[in-house]
Amino acid sequence: MNTEQFKRTLSEKGVSLSEKQMSQFEIYYSTLVEWNEKMNLTAITDKEEVYLKHFYDSISAAFYFDFNRPLTVCDVGAGAGFPSIPIKIAFPEIHVTIVDSLNKRIGFLEHLAKELQLENVRFIHDRAETFGQNSEHRESYDVVTGRAVARMSVLSELCLPLVKMDGNFIAMKAAHAEDEMNAGKKAIAAFGGKIEETFSFTLPIEESERNIIVIKKVKATPKKYPRKPGTPNKSPIE
Repeated sequence: MNTEQFKRTLSEKGVSLSEKQMSQFEIYYSTLVEWNEKMNLTAITDKEEVYLKHFYDSISAAFYFDFNRPLTVCDVGAGAGFPSIPIKIAFPEIHVTIVDSLNKRIGFLEHLAKELQLENVRFIHDRAETFGQNSEHRESYDVVTGRAVARMSVLSELCLPLVKMDGNFIAMKAAHAEDEMNAGKKAIAAFGGKIEETFSFTLPIEESERNIIVIKKVKATPKKYPRKPGTPNKSPIE
């Protein structure tokens, strides 16, 4: 997906990007490639693939959920900033908090935010499990996102404790989301969530399957969740 296709295809989906925003994506790409030479941020470095599989794919959440308002968004395990930084560029009003367990990645994100001149972004070095028990952040975000970080039952335990009542957890998955959903239903309910809608679509050009799962926070997450670091992955609730 070249830059013109990127802009045009997003516009067809109702997401219009200005020249400034297009310039920010250019800076994002060059910064990502530059830093990727010294640390492992992504296996995808070809420009057209980055625009399709990282930038466009990240913004696809906005085809099914309204980000065009001053929401507080927390991105768990964002790695090189996906999906929250592309969404932030497209919808500057949102406030973004990214939590990641690797300090090097936080360093990259802090540098990136300066290069992109982003406001209302913060980056926190922490494990998702301990972050979710932090009273400053627990049940305080309008939206929490997770993109292919872990399977649904695990991802729900890391993300739902951070969502405020009536807020949303948005899980972004590739193929086999239905199997994950069925296996994760018990976990989602245990953490106070309710599956509201599931959207499936194919990524343009390469036609691979993508799924956006919108989960509403309907009751408080029991205090024992998330469990200690590593436990959700070793012993998922299923």
